[in-house]
Amino acid sequence: MAANGEIQWCFSQVKGTLDDEITEADIISCVEFNHDGDLLATGDKGGRVVIFQRDPVSKTSVPKRGEYNVYSTFQSHEPEFDYLKSLEIEEKINKIRWLRRKNPAHFLLSTNDKTIKLWKVSERDKRAEGYNLKDEAGEMKDRGVLTGLRVPVLKPMELMVEASPRRIYANAHTYHINSISVNSDAETYLSADDLRINLWHLDITDQSFNIVDIKPANMEELTEVITAAEFHPTDCNHFVYSSSKGLIRLCDMRMAALCDRHAKLFEEAEDPANRSFFSEIISSISDVKFSRSGRYMLSRDYLSVKVWDLHMETKPIETYPVHEYLRSKLCSLYENDCIFDKFECCWGNNDQAVLTGSYNNFFRMFDRTSKRDVTLEASREIARPKTTLKAKKICSGGKRKKDEVSVDSLDFNKKILHTAWHPTENIIAVAATNNLFIFQDKF
Repeated sequence: MAANGEIQWCFSQVKGTLDDEITEADIISCVEFNHDGDLLATGDKGGRVVIFQRDPVSKTSVPKRGEYNVYSTFQSHEPEFDYLKSLEIEEKINKIRWLRRKNPAHFLLSTNDKTIKLWKVSERDKRAEGYNLKDEAGEMKDRGVLTGLRVPVLKPMELMVEASPRRIYANAHTYHINSISVNSDAETYLSADDLRINLWHLDITDQSFNIVDIKPANMEELTEVITAAEFHPTDCNHFVYSSSKGLIRLCDMRMAALCDRHAKLFEEAEDPANRSFFSEIISSISDVKFSRSGRYMLSRDYLSVKVWDLHMETKPIETYPVHEYLRSKLCSLYENDCIFDKFECCWGNNDQAVLTGSYNNFFRMFDRTSKRDVTLEASREIARPKTTLKAKKICSGGKRKKDEVSVDSLDFNKKILHTAWHPTENIIAVAATNNLFIFQDKF
């Protein structure tokens, strides 16, 4: 999967506006494939959800192609105002999570800072005609003229995709929601903010159970916040949450109603030689993901991704530097607030590769078997189908070679925070500001 490695990646599609005038509302804030990879959802800062559907021909063609078309677009969240606290609540979609499919309709959860919604996305290609009490325009008939009973019939109509809100889960979080995760029991899900994690039943909107609470009695004693939380993919009683201290706690809901005591604590001891003013900031974990098998975890901090074995708490089994060349630039990254950027990470379809983003619209892939890595770019210049992506090399000092990119020329406004990998195929979705790039393996 490196420049000379097993997988060669090529451009498939780019979605989004092509003009340079980007509105804040158009910036993509989350990306998520559903469980079979046929649907791909994005949420943006304007509160919209756009769902793309895999083109059926691209799935059966030889070789397979990763091509997606717009399936449904709907406004999930609107801006709100909290009058008690005189706070504006943004409409920005923080996370989208798909539920496993049980019937022809699709269900997904979407959340902004305060409110989670369950959406049903369904298709309609028939309509009923011949009602007894209504005419064809839908107006009520005069019952005095009705002389007989008619049996309504279903007539074909043009396919319509409808998104309807089925549940709204609100008023359970004092702080901003950063994570939602659907349990493998398909009945419950968790939502996490800076200090608390709540457990919900999908059918109950007015009640949730607080399962983690790290809020100190005196807020001046606050030393860490929750940054991400996720349920185990198969064990419905296990979940993990990461913190700004670089810790990951595994909790077992069978031990107690309030999981304030963790079952396992994953932490890497810091090398005192590397200690600096920025150590605490860059060790904060911005994302944690279970592997598809459930044996491993992936965590992302500012400079690296780490793979943890659930059987070993003392240190990660693998550490991959994402952009180590930025270590010397932490001072300026602190001044321009980039050091607080929250990069996500994701597993490949077979748990053998990991994907995460960087700056300058670069994204990084690491092959766990060969230990090779590659830096690729989501760029308009390669936006022609089947164009092979060329590996990028970053020069951090000394004389720059012709095909290398200098650290000083990196654009820190172009950042890839959100990525997703198809559950069974080598198709990846990369959000670059207001554009969604889809790449696939060359073969």
